[in-house]
This record gives sequence, structure tokens and C-alpha cells, in this order.
Amino acid sequence: MKQLSNLRRSLLIAGLLALRITATLAQSAQGIDQATSEVQSYVDPIANLIIAIGAVVGLIGGIRVYIKWQSGDQDTQKALMGWFGACLFLILVGVVIRAFFG
Repeated sequence: MKQLSNLRRSLLIAGLLALRITATLAQSAQGIDQATSEVQSYVDPIANLIIAIGAVVGLIGGIRVYIKWQSGDQDTQKALMGWFGACLFLILVGVVIRAFFG
């Protein structure tokens, strides 16, 4: 009789523990969902900002390369590739961020 009482008590404790773990996991899932939606709300403005910075870098680079070209500098191709690479990198980062987090 005492073993049956101990078994019931053990089952009751195990059941309550399982319910508590389930409630805790549900709260964790709600927190993760909230964090995900908050991060997704920042993705579009940040991606747009990075793309805009890439466009400005491209314009500045184009002007600087044009000035070098007009002055007869021999490093025009090197400067062009450097500025174009920086502009392309920034634009691609903006697109990849939007694709990854959006």
C-alpha cells in the first residue's frame, strides 16, 4: 500500500514537472518569435541604408576616377577597380542581408 502511495506521488510530481517544462518552453518560443519579428523590422531600413551608401561610394569613386583620368594619371584602372569593387560589395551586402533576414 505504501509503495502505491509513493508511486502516485512520483507520478504526480513527474506530471507537474512536465507541465512546468512545457510552459517554460512555450514562453521561450514566444520570446524567440518576438525577437525574430523585431529583427525583421530592422532589416529593410538597414539594407536600404547600405545600398544608399554603396551608391554614394560609387558616385564619389566615379568622380575621383574621372579626375585622375583627366589629369593623365597612370593608375586610373587600379583606382577604377578599387572603387567599383567597394561599391559592388556594399550593394551586394545590402541585397544579401535582405535575402537572409527578410
